[in-house]
Amino acid sequence: MPTIKQLIRNARQPIRNVMKSSALGGCPQHRGTCTRVYVRLVQIMG
Repeated sequence: MPTIKQLIRNARQPIRNVMKSSALGGCPQHRGTCTRVYVRLVQIMG
């Protein structure tokens, strides 16, 4: 437990929510959103 003088000198900092993988922040696969659905039509000959 810090003393009063220690708390006056450097106040407690709030805990920040940090992502474990910050590089994937803008990646749609990481967010779970599907941007485009591909449909491939297969023509059966016969």
